[in-house]
Amino acid sequence: MNPGSKKKNIDTLLKIIMAVFVFTLPLWLTSPAYLQILIFLFLFAYLTTTWNLVGGFAGVLPLGHSAYVGIGAYTSTVLFITYGVSPWMGMWVGGLIAAIVGAIIGIPTLKLRGAYFALSTMAFGEGVRVLVENTMTVGPCVINGPRGISIPLIPGNNLAAYQFVSKVPYYYIILIMLIIALFITWYISRIRPGYYLAAGGEEPEAAQALGVNVAKYKVWAMALSCFLTALGGTFLAQLTLYIYPKQILGLDFSFELAFIALIGGRGTIAGPVIGALILRPVGEFARIYLSAVLPGLHLVIYGLVLIFVMLFQPRGLVEPLTRFYDWILNKISGTAPGKEVKS
Repeated sequence: MNPGSKKKNIDTLLKIIMAVFVFTLPLWLTSPAYLQILIFLFLFAYLTTTWNLVGGFAGVLPLGHSAYVGIGAYTSTVLFITYGVSPWMGMWVGGLIAAIVGAIIGIPTLKLRGAYFALSTMAFGEGVRVLVENTMTVGPCVINGPRGISIPLIPGNNLAAYQFVSKVPYYYIILIMLIIALFITWYISRIRPGYYLAAGGEEPEAAQALGVNVAKYKVWAMALSCFLTALGGTFLAQLTLYIYPKQILGLDFSFELAFIALIGGRGTIAGPVIGALILRPVGEFARIYLSAVLPGLHLVIYGLVLIFVMLFQPRGLVEPLTRFYDWILNKISGTAPGKEVKS
């Protein structure tokens, strides 16, 4: 067999084994606590992947994405409690609102560079949090300000209400959402608008000189990113059945998404997943064992890891891990090392 074909077959086989492992995990990992950790891991991988559409490919650093998580969570929750609209429908309404808001915010802010854009998005996210904390009602809809909203618990499994007794349905829902988000990212990176978006992120002046409407594609990416992020907000609300501003709209939420992307590999497909796989367990253990003594320590740890990664692996951990994976394939297949494949 041709060494190149053998390597490709082994790569395909390893990916199939990995997919089977992930999809069958709940069959033997029956602990609700461990499933909950995995669900949050996939959730943050999903949210970071949606953040990466604008924060990675568009070459900017949004630090207010928690606002769009909150828009999705509050919209579906309020529609469900006030009007009885299923969260499966409310999530699309929340996503549409988030996309419109993201586009409106993006039109002026995406013209800014570097820290100016980051600060403007951070100010927007914090403004949304303060607004929600000081608002008790919006017309007939009750928001409850800083106290938040409890979603009524419906006994048993209720698909229409997006509520399940077991953690297993939540596991598969967020896993499928993550796969869809990764596919969208992969697809965009291989079509013309994706090329324009990446060019506008890396060399905006050169792209504009070639006739690329950089602002248009950045706003388009911002709207899509916010839409998908809001869907994740609905999932988070239905998973916890309780939302409040500090939990879902806080700046630490936005910072965590940025940290995960930067450490994993901003602007790559696998980077957000790798970052979540590495950082989320660290963050969870820091919260469980040290939050009572040092609240927010997980962000300090993220910051230290980020400094280390930026010094030694500025393109993120996806690069050395990709090299390592390629080395394993070469060893198994007996082929000579080839060119690295971008993840």
